[in-house]
Amino acid sequence: QVQLVESGGGLVHTGGSLRLSCAASGFALGDYAIGWFRQAPGKEREGVACISMNDGITYYSDSVKGRFTISRDLVKNTVYLQMNSLEPGDTGVYYCAADLLILVPGSLVPGHYDDWGLGTQVTVSS
Repeated sequence: QVQLVESGGGLVHTGGSLRLSCAASGFALGDYAIGWFRQAPGKEREGVACISMNDGITYYSDSVKGRFTISRDLVKNTVYLQMNSLEPGDTGVYYCAADLLILVPGSLVPGHYDDWGLGTQVTVSS
């Protein structure tokens, strides 16, 4: 059974940094992708970055490109999201999710992902 556990959220000031972690377990053999999503109050869930676990290819939304970096540690089965130059607009609950089929490589569409963590809160104060 696939399990995803996020950690690393918190409260930072504008311009600060945080690193989120997503510990993954229960995957069968084969390639899959891990994506990071966020959801602010009253807004739809938005994809920010994803990574193919097999080859490490990464994709980013325009809103975070150049500020956020997604990476993976295959030994620890963990995916990280390094977030720099944080802005109040980055506030929200951050979720990691697994795309087990990768029908659309690089997809940041929530509906393409099969399993989700419970999320971690990120708050950026102005």
